[in-house]
Amino acid sequence: QVLTRSPSYDELIARTQWWGRQMLIWGVHVHVGVSSQDKVFPILNSLLLQYPHLLALSASSPIWAGNDTGYASNRALMFQQLPTAGLPFQFEDWAQFEGFVRDQMKTGVIEQLGGMHWDIRPAPKWGTIEVRVCDGASTKRELAALVALTHCLIVDLDERLEAGETLPSMPPWHVQENKWRAARYGLDAEIILDASSNERLVTDDLNDLLERLTPTAIRLGCADELASVADIPRRGASYQRQRRVASESGGDLRAVVESLVTDLQQP
Repeated sequence: QVLTRSPSYDELIARTQWWGRQMLIWGVHVHVGVSSQDKVFPILNSLLLQYPHLLALSASSPIWAGNDTGYASNRALMFQQLPTAGLPFQFEDWAQFEGFVRDQMKTGVIEQLGGMHWDIRPAPKWGTIEVRVCDGASTKRELAALVALTHCLIVDLDERLEAGETLPSMPPWHVQENKWRAARYGLDAEIILDASSNERLVTDDLNDLLERLTPTAIRLGCADELASVADIPRRGASYQRQRRVASESGGDLRAVVESLVTDLQQP
């Protein structure tokens, strides 16, 4: 495939070589504004609890190089092979993050903040938290649902923080395991819920999450879009639909591609 030419992409390929050339992947990036930089990392750290929900719902990359990888989201694990990609560090505050950025720039790891390709990252240029967890969406309806869920999650956390609540967080080893489970098993993943190591099937926890976020969605004007999140498990996530088409067509991956094109053309 033709690489989009830019100094940053040229440098990425020059530095990462084989792994960089494997990045023929697509994801969804959602920006949500945050009212204060002091809120960014409390919100970001807490948002990691819903990382597996977002990845499992959006998982749409089970096939790579003509083979079913056995993963719902091969993209999520492939992308983290880049030296500046993957899960974010859980900084205590903005000042600690600024110190990290200074270290990265001084040692030549990055030349600009955009060189940090974390799954969730601050975007100071826009005043947002940028959520890059999701695989590419196969339908416009699913895209709207994932955006609404992301929007509601961040606004809910912002409001809870504003009200004086200490937001929950989770040890990085649990966050890492949840990412792997969601990438591997998708909507069948049993995820870790909290720092106490409680576990639950991701779709069961999703139902309670959607009920809790519904008042926020109503205030934001995206109640219909949030409600349609529940349609994804009922219809089957994209990775499940792709596998179904492959099975019905005797493994013909051209039929899988055609089904995805058809999905994306739907209103």
